[in-house]
Amino acid sequence: MKAVLQRVQKANVCVNNQTVGQIESGVLIFLGIVAEDTQDDIEWLSKKITNLRIFNDSQGVMNVSLKDHKGDALVVSQFTLHALTKKGNRPSYVKAARPETARPLYDEFVHQLKLELDKPIQTGIFGTNMTVELKNDGPVTIIIDSKNRE
Repeated sequence: MKAVLQRVQKANVCVNNQTVGQIESGVLIFLGIVAEDTQDDIEWLSKKITNLRIFNDSQGVMNVSLKDHKGDALVVSQFTLHALTKKGNRPSYVKAARPETARPLYDEFVHQLKLELDKPIQTGIFGTNMTVELKNDGPVTIIIDSKNRE
């Protein structure tokens, strides 16, 4: 499971010009899933995201977690995070999980994040073409891969 986190002042996702998810201060999470992902990946990644200290404390130092900040989360599925670009100029997405595998894992990740933060989680609509707008804060962008837990 791979996530790209964007610390945001606000973000929203639209489908067919209709807002389907929006947040204020928090994180926008682009989530890519591979077929090998498991409940362990979900639990590890959701804990890592909610406890990662990427928000400023009163001294202006990134020392506050999403959980302590009481920030919002917006999760957007993004299979293109697993693009293979080594050969040629057309990315290959063979590593990305098929929708029938990815959808339940995506839903479980959102559920686990809700448990970790003890608040509703905003989402896009899995498998659809979405437009995402964000007001980046920092900017702070972090990539986390549950298969590479360094």
